[in-house]
Amino acid sequence: MPKESLPVEQILARIGEAAYRWSIAEDRIEWSDGAAAVFGLVSMESLATGSDFAGLVEKASGVSRSDHILTSSIQDPGDGVSYQIEYSVRPFGPDGPLLWIEDCGRWYADGGRQAARAEGVVRVVNERHAREERLAFLSRYDEETGLFNRSHLLDRLDEAIEQSLKLRVPSAFLVVAIDNLLLIHEAYGMHAADLVLAAVAQRIRGRLRESDVIGRFAPDRIGILLNHCEENEMSIAAERFIAAVGEDVVTTDDVSISVTISIGAVAIPRHARRREEAIERALETLALVGASGSGRFMAFASSLARAEERKDNAELSRQLVGALAEGRLKLAFQPVIDIATRQPVYHEALLRLVQPDGAVAPAAQIVPLAERLGLSRLFDLAVLDLVFGTLAQDAEAVLSVNVAPETAAGPDWLAKLADGLSRIPGAGRRLIVELTEVSAIRNLDDMTKFVARLHDLGVRLAIDDFGAGYTSFRSLRALKVDIVKIDGSFVENLASSPEDQLFVRHLAGLASELGIETVAEWVTDEESVRMLAGWGVQRLQGDAFGGATFTPVFG
Repeated sequence: MPKESLPVEQILARIGEAAYRWSIAEDRIEWSDGAAAVFGLVSMESLATGSDFAGLVEKASGVSRSDHILTSSIQDPGDGVSYQIEYSVRPFGPDGPLLWIEDCGRWYADGGRQAARAEGVVRVVNERHAREERLAFLSRYDEETGLFNRSHLLDRLDEAIEQSLKLRVPSAFLVVAIDNLLLIHEAYGMHAADLVLAAVAQRIRGRLRESDVIGRFAPDRIGILLNHCEENEMSIAAERFIAAVGEDVVTTDDVSISVTISIGAVAIPRHARRREEAIERALETLALVGASGSGRFMAFASSLARAEERKDNAELSRQLVGALAEGRLKLAFQPVIDIATRQPVYHEALLRLVQPDGAVAPAAQIVPLAERLGLSRLFDLAVLDLVFGTLAQDAEAVLSVNVAPETAAGPDWLAKLADGLSRIPGAGRRLIVELTEVSAIRNLDDMTKFVARLHDLGVRLAIDDFGAGYTSFRSLRALKVDIVKIDGSFVENLASSPEDQLFVRHLAGLASELGIETVAEWVTDEESVRMLAGWGVQRLQGDAFGGATFTPVFG
């Protein structure tokens, strides 16, 4: 026996839909069984007429069924006119919950020009509408802070530049940095840093005009667009923002902390006639602020020297990319010597770039620009190839190689390291990896795993520029550091500086107790050597004991 079919009304009720027939002339609506459950009502008496139902439609949410059908200019060809509309209703009155309704059906004129009846199905689409609203929100706003997101902020910047050029109305673009946000991130976590950024933005928002725009320019930056703003007004506004943020501690659910901000800005259209110029020059001035202190403001000002520097950087950036493609990288080798025998113990491999005219650019000129261009990883990989070439060619070579923190965080450099060591027997004992102190403490957990992998491969780790940052000896012990290179700024005037003597003596003593080898950089005189030897420092590095050369003598 075939199963008995379910009535259509039961099927509709089970899937949360309700059918209706609206007799327009009588203004009566007949509802299918289960309609009350769809709307959350006890009965459908309150929605028995078209006018009753239309009265519950939120005016700003869309066109009601009544308005859509009764004002339609389409004529019924004989088989009805279809419609699919969406609107919201409040079945329990103006203070009740809001229901978003999808309404699909056909209306019929029954031989005349005016609609006489309508038949259709309604269903509640609150979840879908919520998803659509969220997507619409995220298209313009940052989820963590509620500020405009970068994309929308830059769209508004484009509009401001266009209006400034067309109507000769000045404006300004500002980039705001929270000076200690990195420390907040490390101490309290990413969520706390987001909350602090949002709280800072809220204080700034309170000092903005209605026409101004604020948004999240980057994970750690706020962007502000000041419309109809003269250049002299830009600095006044910026100082107002700095004062508003610094006037009291910032308090969130996770942290209460004193915060300062720095601001870089550019006047539009005087110094920026395109989005790219506005961003570049605001960031450029922000970097200058960061180099001179915190809690300050600086506006972009053109200068011949700066323009020439940008031109030189652009040329060098082309050379960097060309050097990678053409293999115009070389290694220079500076010895690290034993303090007692004055003989090389190992050599630090230093990057050099051979320019098309044969001139050689040192690492100090290459590395910062490569970092800004995002080329550090590619250069680190290329340098590692050269290091392995030297280790394979000369069995006496013991080398150290520098690696950028972003490179160390990725898998490909370690994979290339492991592959190279597998092809050169015993190479792990002849290789030292150097990380700067600042990069080593950015993410201690990740760096601990990186160092553990190095040790698994038989490679030693050196921390360079030690003393320039804030690494504790507890961190050194956690990282299982093999070598500490004392920052040269504490060594070059050692013989005449009691403060430097105190620092280096204690550092060397603690390193010795932890079994960590020490190297002193930038040693310039024999009196300093005598002091360092007396404090237990084992190695020296500096031009006074051997500069970097392309043809070292290993062994």
